[in-house]
Amino acid sequence: MIGLFITSAVSRKEYQVAKYEPYTHLADLARAIQTDPTLASVLGNSYEISPDVLIVRSPEPDEVINRERELVDAEFGRYAVIRRANQERAIVRAIVSCKWTLRSDRAQNARSEALNVIRNRKGRVPHTVVVTGEPSPSRLASLALGTGDIDTVYHFALPELIGAVEGADNDEAIDMLNTLVDGKRIRDITDLPLDLAV
Repeated sequence: MIGLFITSAVSRKEYQVAKYEPYTHLADLARAIQTDPTLASVLGNSYEISPDVLIVRSPEPDEVINRERELVDAEFGRYAVIRRANQERAIVRAIVSCKWTLRSDRAQNARSEALNVIRNRKGRVPHTVVVTGEPSPSRLASLALGTGDIDTVYHFALPELIGAVEGADNDEAIDMLNTLVDGKRIRDITDLPLDLAV
């Protein structure tokens, strides 16, 4: 299992994600935009990524990478960001957007955040997820159905939600929630740490 640590993006004034791979180039872009009005007018702030929670990992020393057999040395793997010999910045493993409940605008906001994560990276896409407590299966579906932007929606009380929806005896809601769960579009929050394990 990789060593992970969590950083909360508590300060929106400081551009948190630009401290980590694969987003360090965004700090340079932000500085260029601040000094050039033409760039600011063309790009605006569409490059900004301001997640609620970042889950990052440290790069590995060669001894760990080569533990079972030699994979990297002075000639091979010279540009891989996972090697501490190449760079020492932490690497974003997951970006978590937290939405207590979901209105249609919050679902769209989460999708826009996810697309920015995808578009503005220089490297691998982090696991891009939403954690919510939304009780309505149809609202959950507005975010969880489809693919391409958000990997998974995690509910903070999925077993309880399933029980409540089944107890309400609403066939449409039951069918929708079953579609989300069986289609692997929604999981319980307790699944998130396991999904991050490699």
